[in-house]
Amino acid sequence: MNSELHSFIKEALEKGKSRSSIADALVFAGWQEGAVNKAMSFFADIDFPVPVPRPRPYLAAREAFLYLVSFITLYVSAYSFGSLLFSFINRWFPDVLQYQYGAFDVPRYAIASLIIAFPIFFLITRSVKKGAKEDPERKDSRMRKWLTYATLVIAAGVLIGDSIAVLSGLLGGELTIRFLLKALTVFGIAGAIFGFYLSDLQKEEKDK
Repeated sequence: MNSELHSFIKEALEKGKSRSSIADALVFAGWQEGAVNKAMSFFADIDFPVPVPRPRPYLAAREAFLYLVSFITLYVSAYSFGSLLFSFINRWFPDVLQYQYGAFDVPRYAIASLIIAFPIFFLITRSVKKGAKEDPERKDSRMRKWLTYATLVIAAGVLIGDSIAVLSGLLGGELTIRFLLKALTVFGIAGAIFGFYLSDLQKEEKDK
């Protein structure tokens, strides 16, 4: 947060100015309304001779651990699920140069990873969301936001790359059913992750 803005609001509140008049003056001066509201939220709206600061959001070591494990298990689950679907696509539409009919290599590692990682991701995500409802300040965790936006960037990159690969295959006349199904699998997984976290961020902004 801008220290100049914070200092101005604090001084104005100390002089008895109303919150609405302070906000109007700052917006009129050119400050963004969102930045003003965020800076104003650092002071409690209570009747007291001096401005009372709210407790600033902090990230305990336990929450840092939970966020990191949550996103790590998300990536492992997504990769394992994709690998599992790829193996079935290879089975249903085999490449005669690489696969033999009747031979099916069960992706045991992908299945094991999915069985272990996804329940952990689900339980941690539910626990984090429950904690955020009880203490809304946790939503302002910097680590959570960095990991969320990093995940959005990765998912967006995968979606763009997948779309380019499909279009390239289409233009080159090399678009097979096997390739298309794999591309749709990647698009579906990355799209689901992107949509989930984007809607979560939009809901958070709407609540604010």
